[in-house]
Amino acid sequence: MFRRTFWFTTGVAAGVWATTKVNRKLKQLTPESLAATAANKALETGARLKDRAVDFAVDVRDNMARREAELEDALGIESAPELPAPRRIAAIENTTYPPTTYTYNRNEDH
Repeated sequence: MFRRTFWFTTGVAAGVWATTKVNRKLKQLTPESLAATAANKALETGARLKDRAVDFAVDVRDNMARREAELEDALGIESAPELPAPRRIAAIENTTYPPTTYTYNRNEDH
């Protein structure tokens, strides 16, 4: 009798355990759960890529400044040259004609 009770209890426990595992797996495989998992992984990957890109940009900027200093020392340049002031295109500054104003009255032409 004790053997039957032991094996019955063992079978019930195994059944409950298996049912719980299967239900958890089924919940993980629902479309909503899969979409949420994919979105979370995409956000994590995006954050990692952004951090790497920022670190790369900082490294490039630092190395660029270091290399510019080396080149300035090698060429004997003391300071950065003055750049000319930006020029505007003459066609843009044409003010001989008064500016045209447009009206948006639809009844104007009728």
